[in-house]
Amino acid sequence: MRLFSSFCLVCMRLFSLCCVHVSLYRRSSIMSVCGAARCRWIQSRGAVRRILQQNRTVCSHRSGSAEGIREKLQVFPGGSIELQKQQESGIAVLTVNNPARMNAFSGSMMLELEQRVCDLETWTEGKAVIVQGAAGTFCSGSDLNAVRAIANPHDGMKMCEFMQNTLTRLLRLPLISAALVEGRALGGGAELTTACDFRLMTSDAVIQFVHKHMGLVPGWGGAARLVRIVGSQNALKLLSGAKKVDPDFGKQMGLVDEVLHCSSGEGNALSHAERWLGQFIKGPAPVIQAVKKVVVSGRELPLDEALRTERSVFGTVWGGPANLEALALKPKHK
Repeated sequence: MRLFSSFCLVCMRLFSLCCVHVSLYRRSSIMSVCGAARCRWIQSRGAVRRILQQNRTVCSHRSGSAEGIREKLQVFPGGSIELQKQQESGIAVLTVNNPARMNAFSGSMMLELEQRVCDLETWTEGKAVIVQGAAGTFCSGSDLNAVRAIANPHDGMKMCEFMQNTLTRLLRLPLISAALVEGRALGGGAELTTACDFRLMTSDAVIQFVHKHMGLVPGWGGAARLVRIVGSQNALKLLSGAKKVDPDFGKQMGLVDEVLHCSSGEGNALSHAERWLGQFIKGPAPVIQAVKKVVVSGRELPLDEALRTERSVFGTVWGGPANLEALALKPKHK
């Protein structure tokens, strides 16, 4: 009996030791997983923070992973991306110009878009940017000549990554952005509209995510941005149904912010867009840019980090010329 009791005691101790080891192993595994997740979160958070900084260094940065696809895209010329800065109004106009192909993006145009966005990132006097297409049409996506030449999965993924990065930078610009949609915005053109803060349409314009008809899904970040604009249910309808979005339907679901009282190709859509945008850019450029920065941080960062970023941006305008002028004009409450 005593021998049996001793045996049971030994078994219980061994069992306890095993439980401790299992517990430690599980804790170690959980900590490893949490550590990896936290690392990814910190990296993502840091990327947004860097984009919100006043002095950007990304313009001179060329990652090694993108160099290969740049060389391949450069082989397919045609069209251009034009940028005009209006110093007086603080509005820049970015034009997708390839009318012979309904303003489809050639390879060289993709590279030019990155350069133009880079230029806008450092435009300290700017307040807003309007993205439009030439000759009364917005954009029909990618030039099929370039698409066919890089149809293999490796190059397709690299092109996808390149355009995602460029359009993300467009959306995060410290400028208020608006897509002026005349005619048709198809496929990648529809994705381009989602990389702007606002979408304005002429009375006869159409936005259509036609990717399904090409055996594809959006690859330039359009799906992720669309969900944030119209919600997952509406995004699913637009992508799976490849539905045509006219101005009324677009405004109903929240994709379109304003329907302009003009038709595509009349030549006055830009002036209508500038007047509409004017209501949001009254005031000094540093204040307008500060507003955009705190909105970007609130949209993309966790709350605590967004609050810290907001305090930091607040510090750049507190006691600044616009703030002091406003205080001088309003010496006391009435």
